Amino acid sequence: MKHFLDISDLSATDFSTLLEAAHARKQARLSSGTPRPTAAPDDDAPLRDMLLAMIFDKPSTRTRLSFDVAMRQLGGQTLILNRGDAQFGRGETFADTAQVVSRLSDVIMFRTGAHRNLTELAQHSSVPVINGLTDSSHPCQIVADLMTFEERKGKLGGQRLAWIGDGNNVAVSFVHAAALLDFELALACPPDYQLPTTIIETAKKSAKKGRGKITLCPTPADAAQGAAAIITDCWVSMGDDDGDDPARKAKRLAALAPYQITPALMAQGDDAIFLHCLPAYRGQEVAAEVIDGAAS
Repeated sequence: MKHFLDISDLSATDFSTLLEAAHARKQARLSSGTPRPTAAPDDDAPLRDMLLAMIFDKPSTRTRLSFDVAMRQLGGQTLILNRGDAQFGRGETFADTAQVVSRLSDVIMFRTGAHRNLTELAQHSSVPVINGLTDSSHPCQIVADLMTFEERKGKLGGQRLAWIGDGNNVAVSFVHAAALLDFELALACPPDYQLPTTIIETAKKSAKKGRGKITLCPTPADAAQGAAAIITDCWVSMGDDDGDDPARKAKRLAALAPYQITPALMAQGDDAIFLHCLPAYRGQEVAAEVIDGAAS
């Protein structure tokens, strides 16, 4: 594959290999016994002298930092284009932007709103494009989350992970992952904020071919039962139209209130860890004692 736009584009073997390689590379940085400076390149510096162009159509803290630091650790360099810095912010097509940026870089990370912006950029790019977030999915977040899970809880095989809350873009990428790998994803979302049916049905068909499992649960407690990880996200995601309408926002918050991750809900899990892609809103989707506690 040329681009990394969605986990669903990967094979199970490719996805497992990606996680294994990430673990190995991280461990190699730690193996010397003395911490390396953050920007010091890996010994093999596989992307030496290559340039990562990061295009931000949406704001970012963690994605910006992690991609920038990662590229430096792989031996390369970075260039950042924010919406206000680039012509697509004034109406230039993403196709034209892609052709220019890909002529002057080796790989592009794009963080945007509509998924069609990403696919248009990738279609017209001559270099690989990585999805840094769209309204439809957030694949790199899930790669990081599953890597963290394996560091804390061991191999994913046979484990149960629970997603509780809004059926948003991060949840979609978790579903894509569960369709490929050997773990169960238990989903509990309010009726009006479920994941798209097509996403679930397509993923279930893929899961049947492998060993993954996707379970739709009627309540948060059902999803959390026996889970090794309990995962959520903010109730009003960046770019949600509901956030701009007070009445719709109030309706959304009321529907999601029973889905808050509390200490009692965490106790339903099997010594569960808590995962959240951030930013978090304490007192809404998660209680402060959970996200600031030892399991977080």
